[in-house]
Amino acid sequence: MKDMIDQELSNSDQELGKTVAIIGGGPAGLMAAEHLATAGLKVDLYDAMPSVGRKFLLAGKGGLNLTHSEPLPRFISRFGKDADRFAPWLEEFGPEQVRTWAVGLGVETFVGTSGRVFPAEFKAAPLMRAWVRRLRGLGVRFHPHCRWLGFDANNALQFTDKERGLTISSDAALLALGGASWPKLGSDGGWASMLERSLGCRTAAFKPANCGFLTGWSKHMRSHFGSPLKTVALTFQGRRLKGEALIADYGIEGSAIYALSAALRDAIEAEGHALLEIDLKPDLTLEQIRERLAKPRGRLSQSNWLRKALNLPPVAIALLRECAPAPTAEAIKALPLILTGTRPMEEAISTAGGLLFEELDENFMIKRRPGLFAAGEMLDWEAPTGGYLLTGCLSQGVAAARGIMEWLDIHPNDRSGDLTP
Repeated sequence: MKDMIDQELSNSDQELGKTVAIIGGGPAGLMAAEHLATAGLKVDLYDAMPSVGRKFLLAGKGGLNLTHSEPLPRFISRFGKDADRFAPWLEEFGPEQVRTWAVGLGVETFVGTSGRVFPAEFKAAPLMRAWVRRLRGLGVRFHPHCRWLGFDANNALQFTDKERGLTISSDAALLALGGASWPKLGSDGGWASMLERSLGCRTAAFKPANCGFLTGWSKHMRSHFGSPLKTVALTFQGRRLKGEALIADYGIEGSAIYALSAALRDAIEAEGHALLEIDLKPDLTLEQIRERLAKPRGRLSQSNWLRKALNLPPVAIALLRECAPAPTAEAIKALPLILTGTRPMEEAISTAGGLLFEELDENFMIKRRPGLFAAGEMLDWEAPTGGYLLTGCLSQGVAAARGIMEWLDIHPNDRSGDLTP
């Protein structure tokens, strides 16, 4: 990453005199700001919050999952219906580039047992501090407490700056306003109706993504709320994956659930429920479980018998009692759990919906407003946790910056790779 920055700076020693306004200080906006500033553009970044990266910092409070170490083709496939669209962006700035970029900020990374990539210090704050220092060093000017209000009669950008109004003109502008989850951190989705009214842009309704799901637990499950289901396999609509989940008072959540959340949510929306199958012993075959259960139970209680025979934890045994008429091998391998709804959107890790890609050209520019670009979670896409969502935002920031430079006729020498969606 450092070599790339040095190369771009060497090609922009002269003052370009062109300005770019970026609205939104999340990963996509910050990454676009970095690439534009290294190309010699004057960059002003506006954010409604007192500081940038609020959602990024909270998401990484318990351990920042930067990206994933799996091979790039498999990584790209995690973007579902948008995989083909994301492929060129992730080939330009994907998992390997994210790790190199972090090292350039002085943040070493490591690969966890699950293949996920984390900073060596595990936290988000050191990386964000180093990132902001780099951006300030490149000349990026930060404007906190500036909430975007739309456009004036001359198509200039309008903001509220605490108690006063602010009107900004620039050669290009990038909207990186986020989705509609965690509104207290700045992503409230209010921009959608604004773009619809002022520009006629089409948007898809926001929906929760990477969220928890509701089910009607009986009283006997109460003592297991907050208990993790470790090393299970979940199956829905023919897709099976191993991972972890968590029993919550409202239902179930966790990384394995998040990976299936789009399909589960859409099924509930269409049919009123979704039937999830849980394999409580994914490393044992059905026949192996049958053999173990065929051994004499003796005087053991059913719970102790299941614990000794199959090493099932109490929460798994409670689930069997909750969801199956009898603790058979078939139930242990495919325990049915009926999900009836999602948690509220403001609690979701991310959202689906937003500005349609059809409203953008191949360089992220809004077709209805030349010179205005959009990127990040405000666009209509979704990806699971595990580093995919964050890497997807960073890659779009890079690609949108390229698009802005092309619009402004700025051509740094490092323009390798096809950036068309």
